[in-house]
Amino acid sequence: MQIRLAQEADQNAVVGIVAPVLQAGETYAMPSDFTDEQARDYWFSPAHQVFVAQENGAVLGTYYLKPNQLGPGAHVANCGYMTAPAAQGKGVARAMCQHSLESARVHGFRAMQFNHVVSTNERAVRLWQSLGFAIVGTLPSAFNHPVHGFVDSYVMFREL
Repeated sequence: MQIRLAQEADQNAVVGIVAPVLQAGETYAMPSDFTDEQARDYWFSPAHQVFVAQENGAVLGTYYLKPNQLGPGAHVANCGYMTAPAAQGKGVARAMCQHSLESARVHGFRAMQFNHVVSTNERAVRLWQSLGFAIVGTLPSAFNHPVHGFVDSYVMFREL
């Protein structure tokens, strides 16, 4: 598997991963009625440095890297990750997170923070914890899950 900066030619494949996840409304605090164009605009925001994981020419996943905050908080990175359904459970998210940690270090970030990890996304919580992230805060009933109703979200943090 190769992880590299996304190119314009990757945008359709990335939107094919991102749009259905946002529309499902189960893991990202984003509107579930986003169109494909809105999903593209969000993921490829000028503030995001976008990467893709690919194998044999197929995009298996994507992530973005950005400062979590501006100014005095700009030394803390933030990322969002999504894996294609056919590639889930095959180590793609782990590889992307490991790549993002190294990319963040190279770009001078001192830590990484995830602001809104939905508690029902148990696979992601376990993965981030296995990669050294700690739950540093719980946001009670902060996410309105389409199946489970109001559930907690976690703030997860790791120094680099």
